[in-house]
Amino acid sequence: MTKTLRLLIVMLFVSLVSASPGIAQEKPLKKIRWGVTSISASNWIPWLAKEAKIYEKNGLDVELILLRGSGQTSAAILGGSIFAAPVTIATVMQANLSGADLMTVAHTVPGVQSKLVVKQEIRRPEDLKGKKLGTSSRGSLGDFLFRHITRKYGLDPDRDVTWLTIGTPPERLQALASGGVDAADLSYPTDARAQQMGFRVLWDARKEVVYPSMAVVTRRKHTQEDRDTVMRMVKSHVEAIHYLKTQKDFSLKVLSKYLRTNDKELLEGSYELYKQDFISVPYPITDGLQATYDYVALTRPEIRNHKPEEFMDRSFIAELDKSGFIKQLYEGR
Repeated sequence: MTKTLRLLIVMLFVSLVSASPGIAQEKPLKKIRWGVTSISASNWIPWLAKEAKIYEKNGLDVELILLRGSGQTSAAILGGSIFAAPVTIATVMQANLSGADLMTVAHTVPGVQSKLVVKQEIRRPEDLKGKKLGTSSRGSLGDFLFRHITRKYGLDPDRDVTWLTIGTPPERLQALASGGVDAADLSYPTDARAQQMGFRVLWDARKEVVYPSMAVVTRRKHTQEDRDTVMRMVKSHVEAIHYLKTQKDFSLKVLSKYLRTNDKELLEGSYELYKQDFISVPYPITDGLQATYDYVALTRPEIRNHKPEEFMDRSFIAELDKSGFIKQLYEGR
């Protein structure tokens, strides 16, 4: 073969490669929307996956949309405006009993980081009688938890307490500080800020009721028809949990950005709390859901005929677990 012919072949190959989008260009990122349910440290993982470009690494272009409570979030998932988000297991059950197809594919934390913060004069649960309590929307996690706990202490949540829907934890703290409510459902670090302001914690939801939270919820339709995208999302979630546990400085910068605070004590406290609480292998939790069943059964007694597994899909975490992917993430620690 002559030198000229070899040169022509090389030039032809280069021109073909340049003209072929499948070779010359990277595959475009899959665009999805994730629902952020509150401005609190509990939503740290999707923020971190976004800022550390973990989503991008896994082929996703994720837009984070702020929503208010599980009721609005589940409607957004079912309506197609978002792909996935945290939704309480109670809301998933209620929606599916009505014909929806929501599916929990992971649980990020085993218990709820939420406290009822009250004015100083409220010393006992019974002191809540006749008081105004600020929580998120009806059917939300806060609504469920605190109605359950008020019953536990012998109160009738529908008659003894006035419930006011107030969006985010910072907004609820503002309502508490201004006297608009007497008690507020607050998560860390907003609850710590409230205590700095002189308010007191009446109870800690984690110690009062077993309830896995910060679920990754999508539609069953997606798990069946678009498994690749769901897997990319779950994989990114798992990687972001590992990233938080091993990359403290960057994680704190991300939290500072989204909470809009430079309070070192609050940021450090958040890190120590969630570093321990975020589950490294976040299988959907099916044990300890008696309180959830009791709550759902108040309006849908037929829930007693359904097992928790009907609302969960463990296969995504199982695949990452059994393949050794998660183990490999932590081997270098």
